[in-house]
Amino acid sequence: MKIVIAPDSFKESLSAWEVANAIERGFRRVFQEAEYVKVPLADGGEGTVQALVDATGGTIIEKQVTGPLGETVSAFFGLLGDGKTAVIEMAAASGLHLVPREKRNPLVTTTCGTGELIRSALDYGVQRIIIGLGGSATNDGGAGMAQALGVKLLDENGEEIGFGGGSLSRLAQIDVSLLDPRLRHVKIDVACDVTNPLTGPTGASFVFGPQKGATFEMARQLDDHLHHYADIIAKTLGKQVNVPGAGAAGGLGAGLLAFLPVELKRGIDIVLEAVQFAEKLANASLVVTGEGRIDRQTAYGKVPIGVAKVAKTKNIPVIALAGSLADDSDVVLDYGVDALYTIVPGVVSLSEAMEKATDYIERTSRHIAASLRIGMNVERSPK
Repeated sequence: MKIVIAPDSFKESLSAWEVANAIERGFRRVFQEAEYVKVPLADGGEGTVQALVDATGGTIIEKQVTGPLGETVSAFFGLLGDGKTAVIEMAAASGLHLVPREKRNPLVTTTCGTGELIRSALDYGVQRIIIGLGGSATNDGGAGMAQALGVKLLDENGEEIGFGGGSLSRLAQIDVSLLDPRLRHVKIDVACDVTNPLTGPTGASFVFGPQKGATFEMARQLDDHLHHYADIIAKTLGKQVNVPGAGAAGGLGAGLLAFLPVELKRGIDIVLEAVQFAEKLANASLVVTGEGRIDRQTAYGKVPIGVAKVAKTKNIPVIALAGSLADDSDVVLDYGVDALYTIVPGVVSLSEAMEKATDYIERTSRHIAASLRIGMNVERSPK
């Protein structure tokens, strides 16, 4: 029997690798001789770098980069086991968690550090870069990222504009002649699970700006600046960037589309491809997946559904574990998951559930395996 274990992390509690290990320990109590293949996963957001590094035997590379407020911060990216693929979470360099609440101001925050991480990855000679969007402190349309990679964003006097979405109103011309030439030789996939355009009522500024410290007036100002930015890009580069997904990460999606050879994809699809998940399912009897909470939103591109979708192409049953199951969690049963289990044994506090998550996962996994064993014995018993 071959069992593939492919969970997401349980946020703020366990990494995907720790979850996978606990599931394996529980199953081994019953199926000692089974073959276990552990594939820690993520959906392109927080934890993607660690999950892919763990899954491929890669390395975390730490770098000092420019933070959202222009200060130096410690960030990181992942170099996967093939030595040819880098994985970057933009939040590592330009994330909201790097800005104290009282200093959050998307008029001044920059994605420069994300560009510096991309440049650092190029220094390792990679052939592919995966960039996860989300969790940004910025609303600069990826302008800082572009500046870090050699793009000149100039005002009407030929002077470079400053950092932040507040400076984009001064943009008059774009010079890409010094854009890092190594970018032409890499494949760049961008994990983008939102469909928000760059501007307008559902764009980057009005939808995501408030959580980054923007008042309504600031959001209106930022939206005007991003609209101007998109116009200059269209006039200078001939590219239309006000498209679905361009509003992700404060408009970083637009900047990536404008200046880099990128393709926007669903995060879970990128991750599953990177770890060669379909190949790992060969001859598997069962897949076990899971995440911290399963609800209706899980059906929209989260790890358990991505896993189930691939498993179903090979007619492999899928069991999903969760720290909690919402009232609407059964919806995932319509998307390829065959059975759902919560790991929590009863009424416990959130802190206790998180503290004992490893034990709960292992115990629940053992019970699931025991039930499967009983089912197998019943099937074999004389009729």
